Amino acid sequence: MKQAYISVILYMILISALSLFSFTAEKPADKQDSDTLIIRGEKHFKNMRMLTNGKENAEAYFSYDGKKLIYQSTNGHECDQIYTMNIDGSDKKLVSNGKGRTTCSYFFPDDKHILYASTFMANENCPPPPDYSKGYVWALYKDYDIYSANADGSDIKVLTSSPGYDAEATVSPKGNKIVFTSTRDGDIELYSMNLDGNDVKRLTFEEGYDGGAYFSYDGSLIVYRASRPKGKELDEYRELLKEGLIRPHTLEIYVMNADGSNKRQVTNNGAANFGPYFFPDGKKIIFCSNLGDPQGRNFDLWSVNIDGSGLEQITFNDTFDGFPMFSMDGKKFVFCSNRFDAVKGETNVFICDWVE
Repeated sequence: MKQAYISVILYMILISALSLFSFTAEKPADKQDSDTLIIRGEKHFKNMRMLTNGKENAEAYFSYDGKKLIYQSTNGHECDQIYTMNIDGSDKKLVSNGKGRTTCSYFFPDDKHILYASTFMANENCPPPPDYSKGYVWALYKDYDIYSANADGSDIKVLTSSPGYDAEATVSPKGNKIVFTSTRDGDIELYSMNLDGNDVKRLTFEEGYDGGAYFSYDGSLIVYRASRPKGKELDEYRELLKEGLIRPHTLEIYVMNADGSNKRQVTNNGAANFGPYFFPDGKKIIFCSNLGDPQGRNFDLWSVNIDGSGLEQITFNDTFDGFPMFSMDGKKFVFCSNRFDAVKGETNVFICDWVE
């Protein structure tokens, strides 16, 4: 009798274990994904980690050896400053001087020097935010200039000192040129210069915003965002520009040769497309867009061939994913996102393995 009772108990335990196993095996994919920071449908991501936790953290870009990231953050500051960290999120260090507002940081190919824009030379205090009574606008602070420094932030050198906005600078992997955005000629155009700030050349000439440019990994191409307003939109663009503002409601992705020749439009969807970056092979571009939510603020990452074909949605978060970049070997991928924010609207840096 005792043995029969024990057998019944063991049978019940076995049934319970099998039931638990069955439940685990049939766990919905979206539930599994949410537990690992990856959202259902994001098939190109694996082993994702959140590297920052709180405040505003954006525009994180790899060092050329793939061991570090440089990024901007409001953590502990009134407005953005530049930090570096290891790709596991450790050893976070302030590398700008903590004055003014900074943006658009990048490593030089030697990984011993960094690049960023700042307003500190004109005013050590944070500039005022843009006037949102005019709707959602970006500020083009006229006090922004571009600086280089040692990787630890020492030995700051000014590379641009022209009147108006100079920012959005990135470096060619070939180590010979910097591409940047400037209002020095009255419109918002792209320019190139040597690593020391000399030999400045204008690359774009059409009226409208041209900016946010990055080189391909072989240094032969530049990808960028641009607006080509017409009619009333052009009138509005001109009026806002006089006030140092831009409304980024329609931006398309373009590609050109590194010398500014052979410009061609990649996207033509009427959305706000920005933050484009080349795949390591130079045949595709990944970019941020509200293509799936044209009237809203739901931005996802998309990829497209450089001829405009093969559009693919990469992220499926219902808030914001942007500022994508591959490591030089193409194995790691970094981006910034509002996903899993502790406080609504916070932006954090995420890194993962890229699955092709």
